[in-house]
Amino acid sequence: MGVETKKMANSIAAAGGNFGDRIKSWPERVRTFYNDVRTEMRKVTAPSWKEVRATTAVVVITVFIFAVYFAIIDNLIASGVKFLFDYFKTR
Repeated sequence: MGVETKKMANSIAAAGGNFGDRIKSWPERVRTFYNDVRTEMRKVTAPSWKEVRATTAVVVITVFIFAVYFAIIDNLIASGVKFLFDYFKTR
């Protein structure tokens, strides 16, 4: 169990079971939450321009591949449905 999870579990356990205890512990829980957020945000780094270009290229290529794939599948299904309608229309 991580340190943050243990702190949150201790904070919730300290809150007790009744409503009054939970209300009293609310400021401490909020303070702990914001301290945890600040700690995690210090670990965040922005990607470099090279990484942004590379991931953008991957996304554009992937979208294009899926577009072609779904266009082919859509045409196959449309042809199959048209064939079935034409087949049963003549009967």
